[in-house]
Amino acid sequence: MFAVMGVTGNVGGEMARTLLAAKKSVRAIVRDAKKGEEWARLGCEIAVADLNDVKSLTAAFQGVDGVFTMLPPIYDPTPGFAEHMAMSKVLTEALKSVRPKRVVHLSTIGAQATEQNLLSLHTILERMLGEVSLPMTILRPGWFMENSAHNVVSARDQGVIYSFLTPADKGFPFIATADIAQLGAELLQEVWSGHRVVELTGPRPVSPNDLAAGFAKVLERPIAVEILPREEWEALSRSQGMKNPTPWMRMLDGFNEGWIEFERPAEVRKGKVELETVLKGLVEKAAV
Repeated sequence: MFAVMGVTGNVGGEMARTLLAAKKSVRAIVRDAKKGEEWARLGCEIAVADLNDVKSLTAAFQGVDGVFTMLPPIYDPTPGFAEHMAMSKVLTEALKSVRPKRVVHLSTIGAQATEQNLLSLHTILERMLGEVSLPMTILRPGWFMENSAHNVVSARDQGVIYSFLTPADKGFPFIATADIAQLGAELLQEVWSGHRVVELTGPRPVSPNDLAAGFAKVLERPIAVEILPREEWEALSRSQGMKNPTPWMRMLDGFNEGWIEFERPAEVRKGKVELETVLKGLVEKAAV
């Protein structure tokens, strides 16, 4: 039996489906019992737990062979990352209490960076998990291909994608959530000791120009790239409701300046899903 957090999201949901397809028993951890009904129909055992409640999360981890853990993404954190710190403490306490046979935790590329940015959320939690003496794999995937969903409308309707990543010909490590789930499920079924870091990337780096070319192929129209100037980021983010954009902006700086990257040496595994496959799915979803 494997317990999976985040099943209502992209990565956790793909992880649960991947394990079910491999004929493994899955305990789907949800915050709302109503959202567990679909997973129950698919054959999962359901555990209702909350990252603000160590007792419920501890119960959700009981009696399993392995646990896939993750925290919900926070794009606009309060200064000091208070919400994330609280959830991180609950997760760490639950793992220390239950001591499952093994843990695979979803972190991120650049979690080892020393400059504070939005991904420092993961840096903090990785340090906490480092104090948990269990067989633990820290997954650090690259930029999610599915983040390109915000480019679909402008590409389709205007023939342009707007990019915070620069320069336009620089390749960045992109990976599909399906690959993260597949590789994560494989790791969860392995046997190892101690802590290890595994970095995940797609078949090849993806530049803004590559992203435009992918959309052009899927949409069958020319697509241009427009780089959004750094000096416009704060006003743009605040206009969209963000209250504390600095961590998000510094994350983008890290990718562009090269200090958010994979750590070396580390174990690296490559996915197989091509960018065009993901973009096609995003375009079809947007048309529904």
